Amino acid sequence: MNICVFLSAADLDDRYTRPARAFAELLGKGGHTLVWGGSESGLMKVVADGVSASGGRLVGVSVDFLAHVARADADEMVIAGDLGERKALLLARSDAIVVMVGGTGTLDEATEILELKKHGKHTKPVVVLNTEGFYDGLREQFRRMEAEGFLPLPLSDLVFFAEDGAAALAYLEESAGTR
Repeated sequence: MNICVFLSAADLDDRYTRPARAFAELLGKGGHTLVWGGSESGLMKVVADGVSASGGRLVGVSVDFLAHVARADADEMVIAGDLGERKALLLARSDAIVVMVGGTGTLDEATEILELKKHGKHTKPVVVLNTEGFYDGLREQFRRMEAEGFLPLPLSDLVFFAEDGAAALAYLEESAGTR
């Protein structure tokens, strides 16, 4: 399965890198392909290293102004002209999406993917990997949106919140019918 992962390129504390590495190793050992922002820095590097070392493939989609930090040894690297094109390519190249810890760029990617799913523009499973409760506030906001009628479909049809990498991967494999 081609699994798109949205996540930070920042160097982060071990409480985020350790679970990210464990999830990456699960992806690689499962024979999955990582489709990611292509960066050779921060958490993006940690995940790419883990997938690659565990036997998975790497498909990077960078953007022209970040090409200088793109991973040189990816199995495939695409350079998009802008962030909008990058998001479209990441979605097109993936069978499923996982949102890991990140900043405004990750949040932008996540909300666009969810908005597209809400409007039926894709049916790919979306998982928010809630490492260390990072997305507890977002989950609560989504629940409020659902309760107050802002979502035209049940929250459970839109996104799955997983507390660890094993639960995230199990959900994706079950959604894809590979379990």
